[in-house]
Amino acid sequence: MSSTGSNYGDIHRYEPARENTAAAVAIVLLTLIEIVFVGLFTYGLVNGGGLTPLGNMYLGGILAIVFVDLAFILMLYRKEFLPDVMIVKKRRRKWEDLYIREEDVDGTTLAGDEALESVKRAIYPYYKR
Repeated sequence: MSSTGSNYGDIHRYEPARENTAAAVAIVLLTLIEIVFVGLFTYGLVNGGGLTPLGNMYLGGILAIVFVDLAFILMLYRKEFLPDVMIVKKRRRKWEDLYIREEDVDGTTLAGDEALESVKRAIYPYYKR
């Protein structure tokens, strides 16, 4: 589905999710593995596994495996079960963000502006060359 207009906020491309069965099975298996490792981590914490240096390394390794497994679960979910949506975002000019009218973009000059410019040029010789 493609939108013909390209107004700000329009959906430019919408592709529905594939919803792959193999990905669903992989997510279920990774979730079961996640539960096992969370159980091992909890068991290690309850039994004071973090009090020795070897136990502390064991718990750190288990925690790393838990987060890597969770990352794979989320990656598979994003890739296979979320739709691919592209929304049009136009870059606006700065004066539009400040709610200034187009004719007032350059601003107005003061009467003593030229005197101030010559003072600035005298103090800093490379000013606005």
